[in-house]
Amino acid sequence: MEFLGFLFRWSHLLFGIAWIGMLFYFNFVQGGYFKQASAEGLADAKAKLAPSALWWFRWGAMGTFLTGAIMLFTVPTATSNYIWIGSLFGTLMFLNVWLIIWPNQKIALGMVEGDGPAAGAKALLASRHNVLFAAPMAFCMLASGHGISGAWSGWTQSTDWTATSTIVMLAIIAALEVNALVGKQGPLTTVKGVIHSSLALTAVMVLVFKFL
Repeated sequence: MEFLGFLFRWSHLLFGIAWIGMLFYFNFVQGGYFKQASAEGLADAKAKLAPSALWWFRWGAMGTFLTGAIMLFTVPTATSNYIWIGSLFGTLMFLNVWLIIWPNQKIALGMVEGDGPAAGAKALLASRHNVLFAAPMAFCMLASGHGISGAWSGWTQSTDWTATSTIVMLAIIAALEVNALVGKQGPLTTVKGVIHSSLALTAVMVLVFKFL
């Protein structure tokens, strides 16, 4: 059972590298290129590069979600507020990929009919929020399973599941996910803005769990 648990963790990590790596590629690299590419280069990238990258992106998300769900309910591990909130971040990111980003990207790339610019905007908004969720999700993965020695151990290994901290974090996450569906990019418009926002959300999460 211990070896099986290790295999799931290993698989979860590999799938996660593929998924989040492609997420960062889309937001930090491809988006900027699309704005600067020639008409011919843009058309070629949309026809060949983007669909291939999206395949790895969505199936990396699927593999990460499935292995994570299996570990969460079958592999013995120390439960804490971090592991459950991290799982919530990951689940929302997975749903954003399959229910928002991928369907709208198919329209934006001309793979299916529809309003391309509107679909592209919806996909980008959800994708930016997935980047926003990425840093706190990764922090939760490490904090729940490994902790940090010394003075930081109390910050990352808390098993307290207070009603206040739970409600506050769930409210924050719910508000952000609603914004991912029907809101605006705001500070997530730029690469620098989404990185700073993701780190700030991680800090807020840690403070909520520490002091509420």
